[in-house]
Amino acid sequence: MGTTGQGQAGQDVDEANGQAVKRRSAASGFLDALRLSVTSGVTGAALAALVVGVIMEAVPVFVTGGGVLVVLILIGVVAGRRTPAGEEPPAGRLALARIEDLRATNGEMADVPVKFRLTVAPDDRPAYRVKINQAINLVDIPSYRPRGTAVVTYRPDEPWEVRIVTRPTPEWSRRAEEAEIDSAPESTLVSDPGVSEGSWCVLCLLAFLAGAALVVLLFRGELFTSGDGDGAAAKPPSSSSSSSTSRTFSTSTTVSGPSASLLTFGRMRLTAMELETRVDTAYVTAITIEDHRMAVRGDSTRPVSETVHLQSLPYELFPGLVREARTTLGVRDPRSWRIDVTPGSGAGAGPRVRVTVTGKEGTAHLDADATGRVTDRRAVGESG
Repeated sequence: MGTTGQGQAGQDVDEANGQAVKRRSAASGFLDALRLSVTSGVTGAALAALVVGVIMEAVPVFVTGGGVLVVLILIGVVAGRRTPAGEEPPAGRLALARIEDLRATNGEMADVPVKFRLTVAPDDRPAYRVKINQAINLVDIPSYRPRGTAVVTYRPDEPWEVRIVTRPTPEWSRRAEEAEIDSAPESTLVSDPGVSEGSWCVLCLLAFLAGAALVVLLFRGELFTSGDGDGAAAKPPSSSSSSSTSRTFSTSTTVSGPSASLLTFGRMRLTAMELETRVDTAYVTAITIEDHRMAVRGDSTRPVSETVHLQSLPYELFPGLVREARTTLGVRDPRSWRIDVTPGSGAGAGPRVRVTVTGKEGTAHLDADATGRVTDRRAVGESG
């Protein structure tokens, strides 16, 4: 006999029941997600309040965060011990099911995971389709075949929770042998509308981070400005080699990358501004510039007339001076170059700029003033 041949009216009832179950499950899933999001967000905010309270030494913030955490813990303990009366889920019910298809996914163990597609035919509701995964003992697998009949348990409130009964009672075994179950249409397929475990974890994490970020944003002004003065004074310069004392200082920076060079237009001035920020002054006693490195030295006891102002130099003209030194001083294959800037040696004299190039022929240099005008040349082999 066919248990699912109910005509158009049976299909309409089936679809109506399936839609009602899906609506109830979706509403329950939404409430669970909302409850979990709120709990995770409040927990993140409470922990962030504890940390912010310690950093800012704000007792009210710390106490508030700790109090909220204690309340959450108490609620969790009470909810875990509470056993609500009359709210136990309905017990699983027995039913017959037609095996539409099955496929083993792994055969390396005694219990083999098998994917089933079933048509479940309960006695009190229309038949429906469902997909399940269940481990079946390797010895029992031949008992399950397509178009065969199996005994299953299902939950009326969650019809997708179906399990095959591997050892049914004699009565149900006899019913399974005698029953002929028609296939339910694909439109009756039911599945768990809830969120997967991975999605629950992502939702908890996002809500937790959102709660923590909200607290940090609320106190961002006090949090990021507290102790700035001491922190700035104690922060060491992040250069490749630097040191400082109360009287003298020196620092340097390196331009990385195979195509990076301080000869690139504008790069020297930007690097000089960076070094000025590190030493907290624009007046230095010496500047050294190489292809990928710039360094400065200074002495806080020197008068301004015996120093060089970092931003007053014509850095945009220095690449031209290097190019002239490499091509006009007898160094055919220059291997390296260096610019040294030092204070002038006379009253009213400006800084002295010396460009030195080195190659297999030897070393040569040219001197220039603070405006980039060449004042002296020393080719390879010339003294001076």
